[in-house]
Amino acid sequence: MTRQRFDTAKIRGGYNPADHNWAVSVPIYQTTAYELGSVERSDEMFAFNSNDPLYTRLSNPTTDVLEARIVSLHPGATGAIALASGMAAVTYSLLNVTAGSGRILSTARLYGGSVDSFEQLFEEFGVAADLVEDPDDVNSFEKLIRQDTKCIYIESITNPNATVLDIERIAEIAHRHDIPLIVDNTIATPYLINPFEFGADVVVYSATKGLTGHGNVIAGLVVENGKFDWSGGKYPQFTKTPYFLSGLDGSKRNILDIFPDDPFTGRIRAIHVNYLGAALSPFNSYLVLLGVETLSERLDKQLASAKKIIGFLEGRDEVLWVKHPWAKNSPYRELAEKYAPKGAGAVFSFGLKGNDDNRKRFLEATNVFSLQANIGDARSLIINPSRTTHIELKPEYQKAADIQDNTIRLSIGLEDSEDLIEDLEQAFEAAFS
Repeated sequence: MTRQRFDTAKIRGGYNPADHNWAVSVPIYQTTAYELGSVERSDEMFAFNSNDPLYTRLSNPTTDVLEARIVSLHPGATGAIALASGMAAVTYSLLNVTAGSGRILSTARLYGGSVDSFEQLFEEFGVAADLVEDPDDVNSFEKLIRQDTKCIYIESITNPNATVLDIERIAEIAHRHDIPLIVDNTIATPYLINPFEFGADVVVYSATKGLTGHGNVIAGLVVENGKFDWSGGKYPQFTKTPYFLSGLDGSKRNILDIFPDDPFTGRIRAIHVNYLGAALSPFNSYLVLLGVETLSERLDKQLASAKKIIGFLEGRDEVLWVKHPWAKNSPYRELAEKYAPKGAGAVFSFGLKGNDDNRKRFLEATNVFSLQANIGDARSLIINPSRTTHIELKPEYQKAADIQDNTIRLSIGLEDSEDLIEDLEQAFEAAFS
């Protein structure tokens, strides 16, 4: 069968009803474990010689369909693993590539928890982080690469200011130094950007956000394309032969032997999910699948509304600036046209004039926009990042990420755009009257 186009794959990818009692909708396999059937079959599964479900922490038919569907939405992908949260996807990916040593090369333009994890978590695991001062200058990445740098980690479209990084050139720098590029594609989703087309080796998602799109599930995903060579010596965790990977005949095997097409996500499954346990529940896998089915329709409407609201904000005296590639004089317009021609997401920020009291009154005056710390919901959301989603960041990191005290972030949902504009209008009046 020829590869399905996006809107077909998001509904049918990775699923054959004949394998599930001809159920039209993917069933929820709400079970902890599975009958082994026979000692011989049990031996095969425990020796990693079979992909049959064994225990829901490691694999589950509902989750298996989700993982296969996500692979189908990323042409070039070879494997995926679903996890219990977006932070689990980020953390497991970075733990997987560093394995207790080396350095992560990144930027301050990340979700606040991701940046803070470098100091609060990865230092405990013997891993350091280097943050480039100017991610728009791709050469700044190369200048900070050291002998023990294990990866470059970026967001394709950044939160909250919707800056767009030059993925392709950053990937070229990473590969020139034989290290992988890991891209957090949460805001873009695969509908707007497939980072594998531009050289990424691993893609991570908080599926909590736009992929699911209804604010009713916490989930994460890691996707790979199987192209990076993990056998070069810099990543011995992929070539060592621990006892638990031994074959039935006692032969010593490594991760690359067992997962030749998807060693990165395979190792996360065998090590991190197995021992740290952030498995996605079958019901949450089902909810993500439901959300994915309407991904393009939701984003198309959200993008159309975002464009209208950006235009509205740019005409308001109370607004100091708007940051999105569609905003006037945005320095990211050309990069957005290259990487995200449909639109660079429906999450963006603007600067509100006035003082703390004006900002407080503005945020509390909204009725249609919800004041909450999420993005990518069917509902439109509003928040002040410097005091909420990015409050973990030290002042110098907030400055590097260009998150000012007057920054207001919007995540545009599926309401009528005119109602959203009217809601902002009355909030402006309440804040400055």
